[in-house]
Amino acid sequence: MDALSATTVELDLAAVPLRTVNALLQGREVAGHDALEVDTPVTLTNPRGAHAVAVGMDTPRQVTVAGHVGYYAAGMNQRADVVIEGNAGVGVAENMMSGSVLVKGNASQSAGATAHGGLLVVEGDAAARCGISMKGVDIVVGGSIGHMSAFMAQAGRLVVRGDAGEALGDSIYEARIYVRGTVASLGADCVAKEMRPEHLEELATLLKAAGFEDDDPASYTRYGSARTLYHFHVDNAAAY
Repeated sequence: MDALSATTVELDLAAVPLRTVNALLQGREVAGHDALEVDTPVTLTNPRGAHAVAVGMDTPRQVTVAGHVGYYAAGMNQRADVVIEGNAGVGVAENMMSGSVLVKGNASQSAGATAHGGLLVVEGDAAARCGISMKGVDIVVGGSIGHMSAFMAQAGRLVVRGDAGEALGDSIYEARIYVRGTVASLGADCVAKEMRPEHLEELATLLKAAGFEDDDPASYTRYGSARTLYHFHVDNAAAY
């Protein structure tokens, strides 16, 4: 464990086992290592695409990952603010409850899957199934997203500054989707909706939080549930 400055601690994943690093970030005591103070920012170096980096945190900690990460980075996050200075593999910020995760590059499929809260920002593109089964998280993607994004999205907001792939919002519940670019196709029960003043205000707030405050909210289209699949009806059987 090396000090980068008086207020930042470095953990080198080439020298310290990932299990140990995650335990320290979670505030647990590890033999041979000093405990990390909650208010001490931490930088993780040499991640080299490792899976499950910076997972399970439950403290208001600031963590920077200096490089690319593999599957499930920053998963199950609560209260921590994580910056990934690279690309992220499958399931970044999955099941996040609160806090924030910023991916400076691109994200693979299922970004923000099942997440209940917090803010996930992907400055680049996000692949298929972005926001699948999201349950309250806010996701802002600076580029485009792949097919089946927001599949069965229950709550939260998904903002896409670029384009969206096929079957956007398939079987969506009460999540709201805002897309600035084109949508290849809409999934079952997902429809375009009116942008009322409250939606323009909501979108402006999300864009500002993600660092894209120069975007005009009026240039986006809102999508959501048509609410025709909430209760089974034989006429809709083919849509299930």
